[in-house]
Amino acid sequence: MLMAIALLCIHTADARTGVCYGTLGDNLRPPREIVNLIKGNNIGNIRLYNPNPAILEALQGTNISVIVGVPNDEIQGIATDPSVATSWIQNNIRKYQYVNFRYISVGNEMNPSDNPNIAPYIPTAMQRISDALATARLRRIKVSAVLSMSVIGVSYPPSAGAFQPEFRESFIDPIIKFLLKTHSSFLIDVYPYFAYASDPTNIPLDYALFTSKSVVVRDGPYKYQNLFHAMVDSVHAALEKAGGQSLKVVVTETGWPSAGGTATTVSNAFAYNSNLYKSVRRGTPRRPRKPLDTYIFDLIDENQKTPELEKHWGIFLPNNVPKYQVSFIA
Repeated sequence: MLMAIALLCIHTADARTGVCYGTLGDNLRPPREIVNLIKGNNIGNIRLYNPNPAILEALQGTNISVIVGVPNDEIQGIATDPSVATSWIQNNIRKYQYVNFRYISVGNEMNPSDNPNIAPYIPTAMQRISDALATARLRRIKVSAVLSMSVIGVSYPPSAGAFQPEFRESFIDPIIKFLLKTHSSFLIDVYPYFAYASDPTNIPLDYALFTSKSVVVRDGPYKYQNLFHAMVDSVHAALEKAGGQSLKVVVTETGWPSAGGTATTVSNAFAYNSNLYKSVRRGTPRRPRKPLDTYIFDLIDENQKTPELEKHWGIFLPNNVPKYQVSFIA
């Protein structure tokens, strides 16, 4: 059921707020039509999971800011052979000279436990891609890697945030060192929904949806009325402990599904997404007045994802009709 009256206003002036454009659906409109949908709704920033040629061609000349991913299965080849990185940049970045690339993310939702055959290659692959960009005189494009929140070993209270100790030496520390050296950002996916769904008895729904009227967690001088801020600040605290306190955190995925799981309704998805974009402009308790760049997952429902819950994260239905009335304010 559509919420025809509800209005989701997404402000993009204060922080780079954007939307993830996934493509795992057999009923999606053609890329040019979807790019027109993006432009028509004043969405200024998108994230792509791979350098899809049709999408990149449709983005040429639009000035939409783009995060584009290096697919996980290409990381090892890039890390082991510099010429592969050079070819990747030539074929997927230089070829589209009128696309406004912002970041290249090497891998998606990386975690050494879940990706033991890929994760060890990520720091080297990031350097290879960065070197290839420098050779191509494209230093304005930054390189990073999208990590999973599971790299955080301790997240409560937020000030105790710390990375998994076994990930530090060979994975986290080299990534932080690279990001500091290249003045890039720390990219991570943050999902209060999954935290809530795994423990609805102890995590209040209003705390997860940004609708709590009072402070839920007190952490020294920091007061938290929503779980999203608490999770992001646990990342800030973890970075401080690992020497990355100056790094900017970018939330490359967050959102709330409208069906398929616990508390998954259109009204809850609307509440989460609308309140999210109000909150990111204010920063977090640990980083007040520092707008938080955030990308909502997902632009459109993807019916080929599994399990069922994964099919229902879109703001729009596959026919490009909004689930709730959406207004993106630039």
